[in-house]
Amino acid sequence: MMELFIPAILTIITAATPLLFAALGELVTEKSGVLNLGIEGMMVIGAITGFVTVHLTGSATLAILASLLAGAIMSSIFAVLVLKLHASQVPTGLALTIFGIGLSALIGQSMIGVAYQGLPVISIPVLSSIPVLGELLFKHDILVFMSIVMVGAVMWFLYRTRYGLILRAVGDSHEAAHAMGYPVIKIRFLATLFGGAMSGVGGAYLSLAYSPLWVEQMTAGRGWIALALVVFATWRPGRVLLGAYLFGGITILQLHAQALGIGVPSQVMSMLPYLATIIVLVIISSDRSRIKLNSPASLGKSFHPSR
Repeated sequence: MMELFIPAILTIITAATPLLFAALGELVTEKSGVLNLGIEGMMVIGAITGFVTVHLTGSATLAILASLLAGAIMSSIFAVLVLKLHASQVPTGLALTIFGIGLSALIGQSMIGVAYQGLPVISIPVLSSIPVLGELLFKHDILVFMSIVMVGAVMWFLYRTRYGLILRAVGDSHEAAHAMGYPVIKIRFLATLFGGAMSGVGGAYLSLAYSPLWVEQMTAGRGWIALALVVFATWRPGRVLLGAYLFGGITILQLHAQALGIGVPSQVMSMLPYLATIIVLVIISSDRSRIKLNSPASLGKSFHPSR
């Protein structure tokens, strides 16, 4: 039994990690009142940037940092357009996704077919030797550990710090926050940069650990799933963690179903994560009062300080 259980849980963890990074970043962005639909584009740019960097330098650390920076640069383009030039957030985010997919395909032409050995596994001394739990919890690559740390860090920032309170205030009422003297545009700009950086790291995990090679459009809709996760979690970091692992489990269900010989077409199994995303959004959308109660009141609304 354990021979099947442990590999299944480990696979769920690897499938959930990129979703967790991207969803946490988007949660902070949306808490500030900005809706960025460009997660898919930022993730795929992070994926190709990390893969090219590790191929050229051989350093996984530099690759992760480069992906983080690439995601932040992509989000800064979005931030300038929507916060400074007051472009509509929805079409701008969609354009960012299209731009990211096209640019990554162009950059990655020479990387197709190139492989990478993957991120090294880190074993925490003593704890990793615990039967079952040691392998499940204390023997992973650096990005898996970092994703869990980021959940705690985001929770602490949003609910235990003054700056987190200010960011939430901006997302709930940018006009009131501006009247109190807070720099709304600056706060939203920084939150958007953070969201892009986390999406870039999530993309890096795909090309450096999950499938250590480059394939065009390798994000395969994970950016949209991350968007749905934020709503599913009602904008709470702890629930994002649970949701990411739930969707991660659905994602790898197709692999284990095929291994067990379940006679379901592979195409049907492949669409399960996206079908689950649609079902979750339909269920949540049916309760509008719950959405209004939990979502930032100024989400998606432009702020004009001169008015």
